[in-house]
Amino acid sequence: MKNKILIVFGTRPEAIKMAPLVKEFNNNSDKFETRVCITAQHREMLDQVLQFFEITPYYDLDLMKPNQNLYSLTAEIINNLKPVLEDFLPDFVFVHGDTTTAMATSISGFYSGAKICHVEAGLRTFNLKSPFPEEMNRSVISVMANLHFAPTTISVQNLLRENKKKEDIILTGNTVIDALLYSVKKVNSNFKDSEIESLKEYVNPDKRIILVTGHRRENHGSGFINICKALKKIAKENSDCNILYPVHLNPNVQKPVFDLLKDIKNIKLLNPLSYPAFVWLMEKSFLIITDSGGIQEEAPSLGKPVLVMRDTTERPEAVNSGTVILVGANTTKIVEQTNRLLKNSEAYKSMSALHNPYGDGSASKKIVNHIINICK
Repeated sequence: MKNKILIVFGTRPEAIKMAPLVKEFNNNSDKFETRVCITAQHREMLDQVLQFFEITPYYDLDLMKPNQNLYSLTAEIINNLKPVLEDFLPDFVFVHGDTTTAMATSISGFYSGAKICHVEAGLRTFNLKSPFPEEMNRSVISVMANLHFAPTTISVQNLLRENKKKEDIILTGNTVIDALLYSVKKVNSNFKDSEIESLKEYVNPDKRIILVTGHRRENHGSGFINICKALKKIAKENSDCNILYPVHLNPNVQKPVFDLLKDIKNIKLLNPLSYPAFVWLMEKSFLIITDSGGIQEEAPSLGKPVLVMRDTTERPEAVNSGTVILVGANTTKIVEQTNRLLKNSEAYKSMSALHNPYGDGSASKKIVNHIINICK
């Protein structure tokens, strides 16, 4: 009898990181019956990723609502997963990372009696309010998880310090590298994409591209004002650079960004990009300024230095290896570190040539092989 695998995700980053795992389980359809359930915590951005990776969900809870909050979203996910779990009766429920979807799914899966498998387990800042609510979500998931698929040795050590059983912790690398390598190959083949074609007008071979993303709650308010002031100063001091900024749809991000940056000649404010277009643009960039967790993991595989607009990170490996520098939402630090990388070729080379600490693209295979071995 085949073991039943339920893979649940709801946001674009989760979908990207779980897509290669879905494909790997589907490659072993003789051993597993695999179903995908999406909460659609993000809707449009999630659908773009599913289309790119050619994944069709078996269950679509379609829970995204205007102005949804953590209270209602958590309750909706738990309640709406109950009939899914009762219908499929999975042996293993896979969740990813630190989202509300992952945390709430773990609770539902735990109630159902399924084994909870946490992909990208063991990341910690040890500050429950940073990032909020992601640090809490990860910690809660780890309490219920039966299997912890940790991306790095630091993540393994974090879990061991929390008294998780050594035999339940599996070092795999990060599935985001699996997804990235697949995606780079696809976008550089005969892949046709109108969004990539439209981006080409901003990619001038005579100008270096600084790619910017930002969305974290902790930067809302004064944080984004400081970030925008930094970008404005960088643009004015470096006319040989184009700053490309796909702006998150959250009004708390849109307002300060458009108020402060819309009329600056070498700053292009873009709509949010699809995943393949973003991968293409990362490849074309000189450096990346972001508050994203996933980009901290992806960019080193492309040889791109990253300045992280956060005061803490649950991904210290990249900081320790030198591929990432924390600058917070500090105007002076952002400007100084950006100018250093733009003007000092040795500093740039030292960051861009380093090894990626997050794996080699085989994480999904390691996860599936572990499940195969324990099911024998």
